[in-house]
Amino acid sequence: MNPILRNILAVIAGLVIGSAVNMFFISLNGPVIALPEGADVSTMEGLKESMSLFEPKHFIFPFLAHALGTLVGAFIAAKIAATHKTKFAMAIGVLFLIGGIINVINLPAPTWFSTLDLVAAYIPMGWLGGKLGAKK
Repeated sequence: MNPILRNILAVIAGLVIGSAVNMFFISLNGPVIALPEGADVSTMEGLKESMSLFEPKHFIFPFLAHALGTLVGAFIAAKIAATHKTKFAMAIGVLFLIGGIINVINLPAPTWFSTLDLVAAYIPMGWLGGKLGAKK
């Protein structure tokens, strides 16, 4: 396969699979850790209004979703990429970071969570996924 096409496929696959992992962990949040009484997370508006009810335990799965989604997406990108494997993995980390920044802007999460999420879930996991995926 043409290396350029393979690299494009690496980014697309990393984004799609990483996003699927992210959504899987987000979907586990309610069933594993019960939502606060009266929380409605079925819509973005409901989620915004419910955020003040959340305790630290309610942020475990969102953090895992962001970190593991980025890690898996970066790993996949590095495995598939024909060249510059770590750079393509880091690109996944940056793209997920952009999504994280958009979430921080749109959702009134506690500052401690927003900081932890933006600092630890994206670039470090992109780097780690790239290192793991680039190994032969």
